Amino acid sequence: MTPKVILLIVGAALMLAATHLLKQPLVLLVLPLMVPAAWAVLRFPVWVCLGFIVFSFFRIHEAIPALLPLKIPQLLALAAFGVLGWHLFLTEKIKAYWHPLMGLLLMFFILIVFGAFMATDRGSAMAILQGSYVKVIAMVFAIAWLVRTPKDFHLTTVFILVAGAIISCIAIFNKMNGIGLVEGTRVTISRDIGSMIGDPNDLALVLTFPLSFAVSASLNSKANPFFRILALLVSILVVWAIICTQSRGGLLGICAVFGTLAWLKVKNKLLVMGAGGFLMVMLVAAAGISDRSSGGSAEAGIDASAMGRIHAWQAAMSMAVHNPITGVGINNFYANYYFHTPHWDGKNHAVHSTWFQILAEAGFIGLALFLSLVLACYKLAIGNIRDTLNSDNPALTQISPALLAGIVSFCTSGTFLTQGFIWPLYILIALTIALNQYLSTQRSTL
Repeated sequence: MTPKVILLIVGAALMLAATHLLKQPLVLLVLPLMVPAAWAVLRFPVWVCLGFIVFSFFRIHEAIPALLPLKIPQLLALAAFGVLGWHLFLTEKIKAYWHPLMGLLLMFFILIVFGAFMATDRGSAMAILQGSYVKVIAMVFAIAWLVRTPKDFHLTTVFILVAGAIISCIAIFNKMNGIGLVEGTRVTISRDIGSMIGDPNDLALVLTFPLSFAVSASLNSKANPFFRILALLVSILVVWAIICTQSRGGLLGICAVFGTLAWLKVKNKLLVMGAGGFLMVMLVAAAGISDRSSGGSAEAGIDASAMGRIHAWQAAMSMAVHNPITGVGINNFYANYYFHTPHWDGKNHAVHSTWFQILAEAGFIGLALFLSLVLACYKLAIGNIRDTLNSDNPALTQISPALLAGIVSFCTSGTFLTQGFIWPLYILIALTIALNQYLSTQRSTL
């Protein structure tokens, strides 16, 4: 039985089932639209995969609340995993492969799952594990297997740039109109509906991710000039939006992106370091950090924001010492803060550091695995850059430095932003693996 026949049978069964359940024969007039929709999903699997990532990470549906009733992330998740299974097992157009980096990732994931069962608040740990982290890990494999050609890599860059531009424009609009500001000056998006990007630090985290792709594309001399101009405009929008968040982690992320790409392009390294220091001073001045209610110039000595982080990091260390193998469990730092903090001020706090988050919630073994994963991805990204130096394909020459800049930015901003179990690093890992696999395949055919 061919895949086309199976598709027709499944489509007919769905139509009959929907008619029976809805008790409305007129539904048959609408359901035929599912056939071309299913064809499009199967024909363009990369689009579905990237669409799911864009909505899940950038929270497009929350930034534009009118999209919320459509349940787009859930539909795209079903479509993405469905189309991956279809092409892996039925059409065999997609070939699954194994990469050493996947092994490290799987070891870390197994430790997190074990830690979730041992967590002090098992319900909270299992909720985040089943609700999002399993999808994140699964999509690493999906991206690595689905993104296979230069066209796919270029499409990935385009999706990320478009999503970054949308979120940046909304953030800038909110800032200019005083919508959803916290501490009087820091911009957020959809804070009133409890969105993840309703926190300025989390918004800066989301915005930092597309910056490496935008800047790399704008500097790519082999790319289409029109595309480079568009990428430059997106870079400006993203930097502007991050400045509006007044997030110090976000500003460090900007410096990391520009610094990494400048290091690759400019021979005079002293000039790069000097320019980097000047850029940081200018960004801090432009962001108006001194005007912040927390962490501003009104607070003498070590400000409240910095002290809050220090206390949180001390609590994280205590959690790891008391639970060295598995930590307190994923998504359990907040609930355990009271029992481990040296300074209780009447409320629990977030950890505000990727490294201390992993230490607290995954223990010393988890931190060792996580650091190994990041380091291995960094080395692989450098190897990819070497292999694409002499390439004439603009899609490859723009994404290889973007991935390296993204990893460096993750490591830099991750010191002050909590992103251990969400999308950024895992997307970078997946794309780095996919690019390395493509380059390895090309070498083997020469």
